[in-house]
Formats: sequence, structure tokens, C-alpha cells
Amino acid sequence: MPYYQPEIECASRDYLHAIQSARLIKMIDSAYQNVPFYRMRLDEAGISPSDIHSIDDLYKLPFTVKNDLRDNYPYGLFAVEPRELVRVHASSGTTGKQTVVGYTAYDIDVWAQCAARAISAAGGTKDDFIHVSYGYGLFTGGLGLHYGAEKLGATAIPVSSGNTKRQVQILQDFGSDFLCCTPSYAMFIGETVRDMGIDPKTLKLRGGIFGAEPWTDNMRREIEKLLDIKAYDIYGLSEITGPGVSYDCECQNGLHICEDYFYPEVIDPDTGALLPDGEYGELVFTCIGKEALPLIRYRTRDICALNREPCSCGRTFVRMTKPHGRSDDMLIIRGVNVFPSQVEHVLLDLRMNPNYLIIVDRVNNLDSMEVQVEMNTAMFSDTVKDIENTEKRIENALQSTLNVHAKVRLVEPGTLPRSEGKAKRVIDKRNI
Repeated sequence: MPYYQPEIECASRDYLHAIQSARLIKMIDSAYQNVPFYRMRLDEAGISPSDIHSIDDLYKLPFTVKNDLRDNYPYGLFAVEPRELVRVHASSGTTGKQTVVGYTAYDIDVWAQCAARAISAAGGTKDDFIHVSYGYGLFTGGLGLHYGAEKLGATAIPVSSGNTKRQVQILQDFGSDFLCCTPSYAMFIGETVRDMGIDPKTLKLRGGIFGAEPWTDNMRREIEKLLDIKAYDIYGLSEITGPGVSYDCECQNGLHICEDYFYPEVIDPDTGALLPDGEYGELVFTCIGKEALPLIRYRTRDICALNREPCSCGRTFVRMTKPHGRSDDMLIIRGVNVFPSQVEHVLLDLRMNPNYLIIVDRVNNLDSMEVQVEMNTAMFSDTVKDIENTEKRIENALQSTLNVHAKVRLVEPGTLPRSEGKAKRVIDKRNI
């Protein structure tokens, strides 16, 4: 069995409990001493760091939600001085403000370890070439797998995304062993290989590590057929660390969570009550192994279940199911978090009618998004050229805010559906 750190990945539950407890105690003390927000929240709850004796006391602590990061934008939840940071990343927020995360050198090393575990669990070794086609930049995908590959001792090929025929040429010429990207882009690369008349069996490629967006087992099988590889899932979110929070092993029976650094719980999303293993609820993480951003009981909004039964691969890390949806209205479009409220925010800024409808689809295995916006009565008399110019202006504003392209279509006044309750803003046609 391939392992990166067998002494941890296959550790006894008692040993893991001891590590988790020690790290939680240290992290809570740091958060209380260095993050005014957490000091206030703990004081309000009548809890002091001395009340936390082990990981079993985690339930006493308050939850953290995404809005807390937005309200403390950009660095208000950091537990270290700016000079101690070596990197910052960011992901989209609900109203255009990005969610900013920071890393010390130790945090980067932890992240690299977790990503290296994921590559190793997929069968990667120090002798492999890892073709990274996730985006590089503030998005955590590219650099996450890049550093994981280097930590493993493998060779990282930092291709980033786009220019698909060039990607295929690099797969051929550089002898890439593993492909890392979103599953939808893997499909597109596979179709390009087919359309170029290349037999995938002639590629050295033998595995792929895909994440950052929802995908089905049917899509997994299609990718495996197109590229003649075995496809593995990887899970992460920038607030926790990025890709490598959990990962598939060769058994592909749930994603192993790096629980020595990120302690998982599943709660009832309505009441906050802790749910037993096997029951579906909202996934919550506590960052027990991070210095810069030690989030306490962070509500991910992802719906899943936990399984602590032994895995045939030998790893003792708890496993999570693939997320079965979300408890909020966030969409994931080509790996980018998109909230309907962001679209509304842009439209209001442009003094447009706030009646809109988002239609998400998957065309040629790539996500597409169309935003239909009602014109007001005055606009309805505009010329076709004026309407097209307005659509383009909205498209540019959405691109700037969302960091993903959305086609905009202006529709006649009064044509979008109305509701007496909560307005239906999203139609998701993807089969995920």
C-alpha cells in the first residue's frame, strides 16, 4: 500500500486522540490570546482556554461561519503578526469581498504534507511527473498540488489551466504520470486527446487527482475511459487549507480526512447539534494544526457523513462521503465559489433591475453560467445595439466580481418567475 506518512496515516485511534487533544489545547490558547474576535466569542460563551482539556471538549466551543471572515476582512482572524506570513490566498465571498486566508511557513509545510498524502494515496511516488492543471494564483488549487508534489519528492509540472492542445502535447512530450485539475477540465482534456486522434494508451499517464467542483461516479468512469487512467477525488476549501483536507485512497470508499490537522464534526445544519457517524449533516472543521488562521468549528455548509470504520487500505483516518450538496445557496462553477447574492450586488451597483435568474449547465463537460436579467420599461425601448452594450457591461462587472465568465441575457420586463416566498434565483441543470 502506498503511504506518505504511515506512522500518522495508520496510527491508532488513541494516538490520534492524543495528538488532536494536544494541538486543540495549544490552538485555543493561541486564538484566545491573539485573535480579539475569538477572545470575545469565548468570553461571551463563558469559556476560557483552561476549560479545554482534550478534543472531547470541542463541543463546548462556538461555531465560526464564512461571514465571520468577511466581517473581519482582510486579516482580522489571523493569530500571527503580518511579518510571520509567507503567503496569502483568497476565494470569493458572498458580496464581492474575498475570503482571505494566510499561511506561515509551518502552515505551508502542513498543507504540502496533506497534498503529498493525497498524491501518494493515488499511487504517486517520488519518481513521478505531476502535471498540475489547476489554476495558479489566489485560487489554492494549483499551488496546493504543486507543493504536494515537491514535498513527495516528485517532479511538478506547473502548467496551470487553458490552451488544452498544448496541455496534451506536454502530457505526451514530458511523460506526465498524474494529471491534477478539475474533473470537468479532465473531461475536456480527454475529449481533446480523442479528437486529436491520440490513443490514450500511448500516454504515460496512469492517474488523475481531481477536485474543486462536484462530480459524479459516472463522470469518474468517463474520465477513466477517455484518458485510460484511474481517477481519484480530492477535497479542500481555502478557509481550511486548500486541496488535501481529504482524499481518495485506492479503495475509493470515502475520502480520508487529515484529522491530525483538521478535526471533523457533522452537525444538524438547523440546530447545530452533533450527529453520530453515518448520519448526513453539515461538515464542520476545526484547524487544530494551523498557526496563521486557527478556525474554530468552521461550518463548511457541505453536506456529508463520517465513517470511522477501518479502511481496507490500512489508513485509520476518518473518512467522509463525497459532499451530497450544500446547506446554503453557494454554487461551484469551474472550481470557483459563486453566490447568487454576488450577482444581485453587481446588478444593484449598476442600477439594474434586481430581478434575475441564474441558469447553470454543463456543456461539453464544462460548466456554463447564464444570468437572465429583467429590463426595466425604459430599457425595453432601447435599440438592439444598446441592449447588447448593456449585456456586455454587466458581463464585465460579473467577471470582475466572480472571477468566472457568465453570459448575460436581458429579458422583457415581468417575464422572470415571481414567488410569494423565497425567490428561486438558480436553475442548476447539471447532473451532479
